[in-house]
Amino acid sequence: MGIVCHSLHHQGRAMRGTESGQQVLFSYVAIEARIPGDHPLRAMKQLLEPVLADLAPRFAPMYADGGRPSIPPEQLLRALLLQVLYTIRSERQLMEQLEYNLLFRWFVGLGMDDAVWHPTTFTKNRDRMLAGSVAEAFFAAVVRQADGRGLLSRDHFTVDGTLLEAWASQKSVRPKADAGGPPNDVPPVGGAVGRNTPANFHGEHRSNTTHQSVTDPDARLARKGPGKPSVLAYQASVLTDNRHGLVVATAVGLATGTAEVEQAEQMLGALSAEPGGRTGRRTVGADKLYDQRGFVATARALAYVPHVARQGTPTRPSRIDGRTTRHAGYAESQRRRKLVEESFGWAKVVGLLRKLRHRGVALVDWVFTFTMGAYNLVRLRALTIAGVSR
Repeated sequence: MGIVCHSLHHQGRAMRGTESGQQVLFSYVAIEARIPGDHPLRAMKQLLEPVLADLAPRFAPMYADGGRPSIPPEQLLRALLLQVLYTIRSERQLMEQLEYNLLFRWFVGLGMDDAVWHPTTFTKNRDRMLAGSVAEAFFAAVVRQADGRGLLSRDHFTVDGTLLEAWASQKSVRPKADAGGPPNDVPPVGGAVGRNTPANFHGEHRSNTTHQSVTDPDARLARKGPGKPSVLAYQASVLTDNRHGLVVATAVGLATGTAEVEQAEQMLGALSAEPGGRTGRRTVGADKLYDQRGFVATARALAYVPHVARQGTPTRPSRIDGRTTRHAGYAESQRRRKLVEESFGWAKVVGLLRKLRHRGVALVDWVFTFTMGAYNLVRLRALTIAGVSR
């Protein structure tokens, strides 16, 4: 009886396995077969391929007819997109992921045994993309795809701006007369006193008129609002449609204090100049900052009804009166305009823009435009899965 009980006790128990090591030299499973059919990157790749096909004519003039073959620009853009989608902080980390991550290799288009690029080669090719305005073309192609799917509103928009913190510290700010010297946060030759060189600038009056960052001369001291600390930053703005919050225009420039409204006027003007599209009464929503005579007048001159949040005071009345606010569309614009914050939030939390990794207004503009294009692709994927068409 005891033997029978002991036998039953061991029924269902597995024998301990042993490690055999990596004995297989070749794999007979294709990378494509290893990617789950419902993986998010599959849908993303389907959306991306028509965009790259639109960009193909632009790539040819960027390269010489002869010489050493370069990295295919399509692969480079896919890799850049992965860097944004997966919040990979540097090109070196991205190359490390491409070395052993089969999912990334499949998405970029690299075979199992294909060599991965050196990080510096990756950076040099990205500079070629900057010179060729590829980010702007990429963004425009994504917007056209969204429009072709009937996902864009042609009449109702929202404009807003944000500060992008520059890749420079307060210690790099010097009087313009001393701007030729190295920043305080760069060690001297030999590094005798370490990287974090002491610097006392408390109580010093600083302004963009008299001071400049040695590390990033295009960065400007700016703050988002009263009581907020000043940071070295760039001004970035977007124009989104009110239907699904897709970004239809971007702008980046110096944080001058008036740049946010100026960028809004430029984007509205460029949108108005595009052929076709208008189907009804155009509106543009915005927060209280835009309740200014200049912006309201410009919007109306461009045939937009300014659905701007009112900030009137007894000494400075609002530029928006009851003729605008009495309509139901005004309340709807004020509700819909908050969708614009999702693009900024995604770009800073996921898209690596909370703290910039590049310097110079041209490169920051390129990176911001490309990131907004990536955001639109993420939104398109979500809307496609949800079955939204119009």
